Amino acid sequence: MGARFALLASLALAACAPGETEQAAGSEPVAWTMADATVFPADKSLARAEDGVILADGRLIVADQRFGLIELAQDGTHKPFGQFAQAGYVDDPDGMRAGPNGVHLTADGRHILTADVYTGAIWRTEVATGTTAKAYQHRSTVNTAIEDSTGAIWFTQSTSGIGEPGMLAGIDKSLKDGALLRLARLPDGSYAAEPEVMVEGLDFANGFHIDERGGRLFLSETLANRVLAFTLDPATGKLSERKVLAEIPTPDNMRMDADGMLWVASPIANRVMVVDPATGKVRVGFDAQPADGAKVIADWNRRGDAGESRLELMGTGGNPALPGLLTGLVMTPEGRVAYISNLGNALVKVGK
Repeated sequence: MGARFALLASLALAACAPGETEQAAGSEPVAWTMADATVFPADKSLARAEDGVILADGRLIVADQRFGLIELAQDGTHKPFGQFAQAGYVDDPDGMRAGPNGVHLTADGRHILTADVYTGAIWRTEVATGTTAKAYQHRSTVNTAIEDSTGAIWFTQSTSGIGEPGMLAGIDKSLKDGALLRLARLPDGSYAAEPEVMVEGLDFANGFHIDERGGRLFLSETLANRVLAFTLDPATGKLSERKVLAEIPTPDNMRMDADGMLWVASPIANRVMVVDPATGKVRVGFDAQPADGAKVIADWNRRGDAGESRLELMGTGGNPALPGLLTGLVMTPEGRVAYISNLGNALVKVGK
């Protein structure tokens, strides 16, 4: 067994055992489990709740395949948010499916960027008016889109394919055609005609986080089982000093909490891992790994190393208590984890 394989297998078993609630730095428990969580809404009436944000006024906005975004009330009722259809958003179950994926607030809280992993669209929604416009149409998958302080939009291309089949092909076998791109904002407020490729050759680029204050950018390279870290010049967007910060099975969406820790979803592990950006140390933040979880991870890595198909594993070895494949988390404006997001029909509410 190689060193990388052994490390990833140990991560599947390490950290806290299910049910542990030992306190770590800050107010977050070391590991929540499904015993500490509730499925929300109870009627499981969402559609592909992959990511979301909580607005300053407390409203919860979540990705929804039918409508682009929905506004989800505390009683579980919901309604479309953003008037996506008027902006040209279409989800055709018999044709081209839409895949609203990464959902991020701009730094000023005035807009929400939604990346569509199937169509390659980046949607920009004005919170105050609840209206949406297409900010950019990429030729390939767009997993996550985040605006920096200059107004530029950074986004990940997971793979060079398009549509749900193209995205799934990029998960099935390693293609190393992922990238991180930056679409500059021009002085007149418009965007550049073409984005600049900042990093290429990535093995399914996924969620990322821009820490301008710390001058760093963190990125999930899902099929390489690692979180990358770069030094960032916020004014120019220049990246340097690339390194592997942590090795995690299939890292996905990520968020930074109020204590400066990175929370990174691991779909194949059914866990959310917490990474210390200063040291790369990893612990478990949310644990829904079933009894055979370590075996599934081992099989995932074995097939990947052998160049074999592994797509079917994303649909097996899951926790039946989870509404769907675990993909990320939603944080409060204060930087505390509130919900676990996934590809299913409900969120998982954690914490108080």
